Amino acid sequence: MSVESAAVAAMPLLPADVLAAYQFTPEATVRLFGNGHINRTYLIENSIQKLILQQINTQIFPAPQQLVDNALRIEQHLTVKQQQGLYPLQILRQQARQDGHYLSGEQADLRALAFIDGGRSIEVVETPAQAFAAALTFGQFAAALADFPADELHTVIADFHNLGFRFCQLDDAIAANKAGRLVDCQELVNYCQSQRALVTELEQLCADLPRRVCHNDTKINNMLYSDAEGRGIAAIDLDTCMPGYWLFDFGDMVRTCCSPEPEDSLNPAAVRIRPEIFTALAQGYLQGLAGIITAAERQSLWLGAKVMCLMIGIRFLTDHLNGDCYFAVHRPNHNLQRAENQLRLYLDLLAQQDQLQPLLK
Repeated sequence: MSVESAAVAAMPLLPADVLAAYQFTPEATVRLFGNGHINRTYLIENSIQKLILQQINTQIFPAPQQLVDNALRIEQHLTVKQQQGLYPLQILRQQARQDGHYLSGEQADLRALAFIDGGRSIEVVETPAQAFAAALTFGQFAAALADFPADELHTVIADFHNLGFRFCQLDDAIAANKAGRLVDCQELVNYCQSQRALVTELEQLCADLPRRVCHNDTKINNMLYSDAEGRGIAAIDLDTCMPGYWLFDFGDMVRTCCSPEPEDSLNPAAVRIRPEIFTALAQGYLQGLAGIITAAERQSLWLGAKVMCLMIGIRFLTDHLNGDCYFAVHRPNHNLQRAENQLRLYLDLLAQQDQLQPLLK
């Protein structure tokens, strides 16, 4: 256990007034829940009900009310679709306090979510069936929101998937070299810089694509999976839902699902794109969006896979050069290792392009 987690464990998890706002007594069971890296999440439980309570990280999300507003708009839209028989998944629902407000705590940074029973989170993709289920779930989520006016959602993180902006951040980190690390990763920096043409390609392609509601964090553990039914039952963690392009959601699935190794693996030789997992992702996502996705959007998905691997690699490399200011690190060169793994995925995509790209056509 880290020093931080030990300190958290020694503190009262939630004050009595916060529990009371959601009709729980101090005798309710409260425990840390999940393994998210941004928000701190609790499960509150008594003999009658369960509730998820999240402490929003205001360093990342400085306007928590915007997250709540976005989630409520999405919840309302999906509820109508569900009532029409057009959305087969369970819906992540915001839970109001007794007084009707949705944020609690001294800093107004706590919000509650109804607990969805009957599913579990998968941390590492083990089979094509799991990958298919995740892609189908996120495809169905996107399809149900295809007629939602995306630009009515708040942009909670500006330039989140702006590749040009991420290259500018890398440029600044190279120029400053404030941690003195450039000499040790110059080759990786040079390779990233050599791929800058993707910025223009992405900008030109997106000019012809419709703006969509995007989840923007389509890791497999943001799907609840039912072992009994063998399918996804809900898309969760809607904090980064914003206007965007479906290519980024598909690309993030490829980036996080296709490697048999974790993002920060110390076995870089094993980091690769598993073609059977890519195939399952393509089949599931396109099935979920059948009849809705345009030809141009289908064409864009391959670029999305490349862009997300490259862009997250650039972000890890930038943070390494800046002295590990953004992503949490647990060992020397942690962000550099993450960056190298992302670039290995990018290179493996390029090597398998003739085999994989036709799956999206």
